[in-house]
Amino acid sequence: MARFIIAITRTCGSGGTTIGKILSNDLEINMYDRELLRLASEDSGISEALFANADETVKNSLLYKVSKKVYDGELIPPESNDFTSNDNLFNYQAKILRELSERESYVVIGRCADYILKDYPNVFKIFIHAPHEYCVKHQMENLRISEKEAIKQIKKLDKYRREYYYYHTGMKWENAKNYDLCLDTSKLGFEKCAEYIKDYIKLRMDL
Repeated sequence: MARFIIAITRTCGSGGTTIGKILSNDLEINMYDRELLRLASEDSGISEALFANADETVKNSLLYKVSKKVYDGELIPPESNDFTSNDNLFNYQAKILRELSERESYVVIGRCADYILKDYPNVFKIFIHAPHEYCVKHQMENLRISEKEAIKQIKKLDKYRREYYYYHTGMKWENAKNYDLCLDTSKLGFEKCAEYIKDYIKLRMDL
């Protein structure tokens, strides 16, 4: 069977990560999310803590609000003062995604993987979303938090993901043209969405 990649982009609370785990288990392939931080750390020699810290602190920074630096695949050399910049940390995560695609099939959550791997064969770009009320309820149940906390979290994370995506790709995060499939989990639920994605992959790959 040919290698393939399922790149899932999702709105907060829509269940994209859950669907990714279902696909990973059903297809017996790895799923990568924060695991990429460890792999990128090992590859670059940059502390994993630095990757994790950048992953969190940029959510509250002005970086993605005021500028854009579309990913082009270039790595910043160790001798540069910008070697541990947020841009280069992103570049190393992208490098890992490309290298993984050369040796295995996998599911990846977020990380602009749909854009990074857009020129690779057998990349399935999936956007998972749901109505606001559905996402709030899911976050409340999944994390056992109040409605107020869920609403605040969804607003913050979706804003961050939207700006992060635009900064690194120059494209709009919620534009259906960026993806092969856009699925509303409130209509089908997580299991049926996963089945729909698997059926689509089989049709595309003629398995």
